[in-house]
Amino acid sequence: MMKRSEKYRPAGRGYVSEFDRFIHDFLARHPEVEQERRRGWDIWWDQRVDLDELDKQRENALPVKPYVYD
Repeated sequence: MMKRSEKYRPAGRGYVSEFDRFIHDFLARHPEVEQERRRGWDIWWDQRVDLDELDKQRENALPVKPYVYD
């Protein structure tokens, strides 16, 4: 019988690296890591964007000089 980590690849065939097996087994034993990853993703990436505020910021932005040391 195949271990769960060997089923990680499509149809359970092909090469599964030692690292892939380790990560898959680790995440299976520690589901809280995946929950923390999702929470972090929500904090940093899945945010609502106020397009009106973004337009205001772009209108009020000063042009950046191409050479800072002039």
